[in-house]
Amino acid sequence: MNIQANISSEKSTKIRKRKKSINDVNRWGYVFILPFIIVFLIFSIYPIFKTLYLSFTNFNGFADAKFIGLENYSRVIKDPLFWTAFKNTLKIWSINVILQFGLAFLLTIIFSDIKYKVKGLSIFRALFYLPNLIAATSVAFLFKALLDWQFGTLNQLLVKFGLINSKINWLGQPGTAIIVVAVIGAWMWFGNTFIVLMAGVQGISKDYFEAATIDGAGRWTTFGKITLPLLKPILLYSAITSLIGGLQIFDIPFLITDGLGAPGGALNTVVMYLYNTAFKYNNIGYAAAIAYALFFIIAIFSAFTFKSMYGSNKNKEAR
Repeated sequence: MNIQANISSEKSTKIRKRKKSINDVNRWGYVFILPFIIVFLIFSIYPIFKTLYLSFTNFNGFADAKFIGLENYSRVIKDPLFWTAFKNTLKIWSINVILQFGLAFLLTIIFSDIKYKVKGLSIFRALFYLPNLIAATSVAFLFKALLDWQFGTLNQLLVKFGLINSKINWLGQPGTAIIVVAVIGAWMWFGNTFIVLMAGVQGISKDYFEAATIDGAGRWTTFGKITLPLLKPILLYSAITSLIGGLQIFDIPFLITDGLGAPGGALNTVVMYLYNTAFKYNNIGYAAAIAYALFFIIAIFSAFTFKSMYGSNKNKEAR
């Protein structure tokens, strides 16, 4: 009996030591992630709540902030410049998303078609994603040089080959300027969308495509009846991230123009209007309200996108 008691006590002692060592290791894990938590709280969480507080004040960056309630938000609702900037942003994003997703879908159809059997997918993925790795500043100045009215390469080539009679002021006219910024955005981001869609396609069992081929289904039928429905979660992710990024567009329009949305304010996006309100006109309190107004708009659009993509399926299942 004593021997059994000693053995059981030794086992319990070993178990306690093992648990203690595991707990000690877990505590070190918290120590290692502490720097990230501190940086995250200081540079992410604190600015969010600080901006929310400033949106209820008349802070101008110099004098003490004075609480004014919902006055800034009321001003945003009535501000024609804000809504004009929002329309400009929607125009740019709409053209961008059509080109971006259209090209990404076309490439996905080509590379996922088992009849084509295109080789070198990894090389193409790297090439398509490359524009996304270039700094926005470099991209803006590159296209600014290429599209220069008098000495730009594009105008010179078009005139040389007789495609146009006179040079086009691409960045000096509202209509063409919006299209140019949208095309630049699509060029930068279609590779990212293509990679995400291809990852989704590669996660689909090949048995579906082989069965469709045996049944004589065409490429578009296979894509519409098999690929597209099974890609719905990936499409939802891509659509919402594109929406969030598109409504926050700032760098390319800001760098490719005078920083005020020229020509004629056509490239004055919401974030550019926010930036100029805060740092050019020193109305930080109102700029904070614009930031939160944009946040609420993005949340509403995202919820609508989610509901439109998944609400129809739920209704069909209910029937």
